[in-house]
Amino acid sequence: MTIRRRQLLQWGAAAAALHPWAQMQALAQSAPAAGDYRALVCVFLFGGNDGNNLLVPADARYTAYQRARPNLALDRSTLRPLSLSNASGLALHPAFTGLQGLVNTGQASVIANTGPLLQPTTLAQYNARSVPLPSNLFSHSDQQGAWQSGMPEAPPRNGWGGRLLERAVAEGQVNRGYAAISLSGGNVWEAGDKSLTPYRVSSSGRFGFEFYNPNARAGSDPLSAAVAATLAETRSHPFEQTWLNLMGRSLEVQRVLAGALASSNVSTPFPDTGLGRQLGMAAKLIAARGALGLSRQCFFTSLGGFDTHGDDQLQRQAELFAEIDGAVTAFQAAMASLGLADSVTLFSASDFGRTLASNGAGTDHGWGSHHFAVGGAARGTNGGKLLGRFPDLSANGPDDVGQGVWLPSTATDQLGTEWARWFGADAATLDAVWPHGRSFDRVAGWA
Repeated sequence: MTIRRRQLLQWGAAAAALHPWAQMQALAQSAPAAGDYRALVCVFLFGGNDGNNLLVPADARYTAYQRARPNLALDRSTLRPLSLSNASGLALHPAFTGLQGLVNTGQASVIANTGPLLQPTTLAQYNARSVPLPSNLFSHSDQQGAWQSGMPEAPPRNGWGGRLLERAVAEGQVNRGYAAISLSGGNVWEAGDKSLTPYRVSSSGRFGFEFYNPNARAGSDPLSAAVAATLAETRSHPFEQTWLNLMGRSLEVQRVLAGALASSNVSTPFPDTGLGRQLGMAAKLIAARGALGLSRQCFFTSLGGFDTHGDDQLQRQAELFAEIDGAVTAFQAAMASLGLADSVTLFSASDFGRTLASNGAGTDHGWGSHHFAVGGAARGTNGGKLLGRFPDLSANGPDDVGQGVWLPSTATDQLGTEWARWFGADAATLDAVWPHGRSFDRVAGWA
């Protein structure tokens, strides 16, 4: 994402306005109203996950599935059957033991054939190019941006999660920056279109500069005193001053989060995996919501390794899906123990799907794909359901733009609009967050 000079200076000015302990004082006065908390947790699967082996037909449609990918088709006897209230004959990959239980007990749902669109699009319209289409389909970086920005027609400048938070968290709230927290580095999804920028937190819980005490005296703590003196300097060069302001803001933010985490009590064990550590830290930060004084938050987590052109896709996916299953199951257990099972929605996203047809080793870039959502908006009347429409698996069928590349039957705008409504967005916010959302109907199966 390109950072403009004016934006950098604005960040610096905002950081300069923060008194060292202003945020700590404000936190004590801004606890969220009971029962009003909402959070979205994105689990982004980098590389383009092959959703055709995440959600699999276990009925008569299995024959078409197996025919298209003879070396990649999962053994029907190993699939995890789903008891969906509005669909039959579907199952999960064998690694999803925990997710199967969540879906079958109404705590999660599966999402079929979703992807970026600019307007409802038929196969005939796609073939004739008679309607606008997302830019640079099948490009990793462009489609990651399309998913995270919600604006697939242009290079991403901000994300739908950030735009949602800009309007859900008052701009004057001094601890507003903690609304967008990434456990997996930089991302477009949480970048706001006004002043909000995501704060990056290590999944290990260590922030760096733990030694720093802004009130230390040179004689007792010379290193902290030297850092404080450096941060207090005034520089004539705007970029030098901005750097000092941002460093000072970062140090103070980490102290606030460290203080909040000290009072966070999450007893649920999480797997010692990359995603397990990320979701474990997200759970701890959610448990600290009272100390942070926030009623709306977004968390970004991720897992890579899904670009399976020529890898041993069956083995690789089995490993990755097992990591997802363990981490997501633990996360939902933690939310339940905190009394937040209905207040936090975790959902998967990815660059794109992959072809139903095998390329002989793995699968190539696709478009629409299958996903899952857990807790929050995917519980209750939407729990244990198929959201969207499962594609016709016929070669060159009504959903196939070629080689089993699925034309999405549910747009990301449709799905994201439902998440945003659940988050509390009004009509004006929905228009700002999902500019193309009005072009689409409600998600099929959504209550």
